[in-house]
Amino acid sequence: MEEANNICMDKRWSLQEMSALVTGGTKGLGYAIVEELAGLGASIHTCSRNEAELNSCLHVWKAKGFQVTGSVCDVSSPAEREKLIETVSSQFDGKLNILINNVGTNIYQPTLENTREDYSFIMSTNLESAYHLTQLAHPLLKSSGAGSIIFMSSVAGVVSVSFWSIYGATKGAMVQLTKNLACEWAKDNIRTNCVAPWFIATPLTEPYLSDDEVFRGCKSSNPNGKNRRTERGFCIGSILMPTSSILHNRPDYLC
Repeated sequence: MEEANNICMDKRWSLQEMSALVTGGTKGLGYAIVEELAGLGASIHTCSRNEAELNSCLHVWKAKGFQVTGSVCDVSSPAEREKLIETVSSQFDGKLNILINNVGTNIYQPTLENTREDYSFIMSTNLESAYHLTQLAHPLLKSSGAGSIIFMSSVAGVVSVSFWSIYGATKGAMVQLTKNLACEWAKDNIRTNCVAPWFIATPLTEPYLSDDEVFRGCKSSNPNGKNRRTERGFCIGSILMPTSSILHNRPDYLC
């Protein structure tokens, strides 16, 4: 009986036998998320626009014994999104346990300098891609019997950050989208949550954090007085565990 209970507890604290799609998993937060979920036993498919970068990461993950596959995809393209979901459906037999909408970009400049092209680029990459990819993934998540979606939002989606008006709008929309889908898709046994990190040192934030004054300001604004780095780990696995099935419509703010 004790052994059976231990096995049960192990499964509750593991992602083994679960499938996951992590968009933009070859660098920054995406890379850290792939490593975390793979380390917890999940089978993962990720995507990147850069084939050489993707192949390099897949080689590293294979050497670590991780179950990770990948495909080249620009998620801002409707046709490529559809192809990505077809690939994922084929790989995981029409089921998907976890969807991590991680892809994001930004342009660091004042609102009055933003052009229509800037607006369209950030909106299509950050919000539109996540929205439509989630629509496409719904049948797979429902078929799994226990689907889980995480939107990568940002503290910039809930408070004002200088020069980030379009980015903040996309991330704020993700917070609201999380609330809507949490209610609308609960009947399909699909949980929806979002994660809202503060500044984390990644290739995306490097141009912004390279300014010493900005770096110090970000650091002092963080309650723990630090700026995180992805190589120190990025903990979202706890939200996806079977033990966390009660978590629904929750924004997690990471310092």
